[in-house]
Amino acid sequence: MGYLSKPSYRIVAIPGEGIGPEVVEASLKILQQVAKIEGFSLQVDYGWLGATALEQLGSYFPQATAKLCDGADGIVFGAVSQGGLLELRKYFDFFCNLRPIRSVNSLLHKSSLRPEKVQGLDILIVRELVSGIYFGASGRASDDRGAYGYHTMQYYDEEIRRIARKALEQAQYRRGLLTVAHKENALPHLPWTRLVEEEAREFPGVVVEPMLVDNLAMQMVINPQRFDVILAGNLFGDILSDIGGALLGSIGLLGSASLNANGFGLYEAIHGTAPDIAGLGIANPLGTLEACILMLQQWGEIQAAQRIIAAQDRILAKGYRTADLFSQGEEILVNTATLVDLLLEELSAVQHSQLGVIHA
Repeated sequence: MGYLSKPSYRIVAIPGEGIGPEVVEASLKILQQVAKIEGFSLQVDYGWLGATALEQLGSYFPQATAKLCDGADGIVFGAVSQGGLLELRKYFDFFCNLRPIRSVNSLLHKSSLRPEKVQGLDILIVRELVSGIYFGASGRASDDRGAYGYHTMQYYDEEIRRIARKALEQAQYRRGLLTVAHKENALPHLPWTRLVEEEAREFPGVVVEPMLVDNLAMQMVINPQRFDVILAGNLFGDILSDIGGALLGSIGLLGSASLNANGFGLYEAIHGTAPDIAGLGIANPLGTLEACILMLQQWGEIQAAQRIIAAQDRILAKGYRTADLFSQGEEILVNTATLVDLLLEELSAVQHSQLGVIHA
């Protein structure tokens, strides 16, 4: 009788710039610890992207990084200020961006809204990531009125249909409501509503709710609990998901997964490089850690993901806070390294009996 081999995964870590290296390294320590506890192995290779890649290898998105990522099980990414990220997303066709916004009981009072408005909050924003205005024709030109710039919001119908199918699948597994962000009163040639509703015929259990994006943004801060899955194009999804930071208390809590059709993914926090606090050791790593939790879920390592969530919830419930979440009172201010140490200690204390069911 043979023994089952332990799963083995290879990830590429791309720390990037600003606080990127700090939050990536912090999250990797947690990942390695949970891998040891749960019995799978994790190999980490390092790649370059952005300004550091330009300096080291002469390109914002060097071929060496692309080659390193080929065949990996996931990419854990920090942040870059300019160059490389859009190219990386396009190269691997990471068209499906998942951005969960879930409240934490011990942080309800950190929200910009009253605690009862965000109690039990569980929104998933599904953002199209490789088309739209960030990838359309753009440039600078001039005419008889002077110099001007332009960016083109272009979507092929099939690009809308394929992200619609992913959002419908997510809504089907969740609470069955899909809100479609659009601006068809001003952008009538981008028929998100019609195309999503056509795809929804294959998902009879899902209610499709079209909503003008400006009204949707308002409703997210009036009554966020009404939402389940929100589908948005690249630009609108970028803006709407940042509202999640205000709903939860800090953008530093939010992670994302960007997946291609094969399930290969790029995992990152939604915040930027935060150059004002880079190198101070006070960055909140929980957004990147949330992204790593999404990676574990994508691999099917559900118990490992739940173990991290349980450890994190217990640490936050004890009042430990990084600077972005800290306020005077009974809370305990900690830096990045101390928070990681606390999580590592807590990980081993979370017993199997405490593990609940997690829904991807």
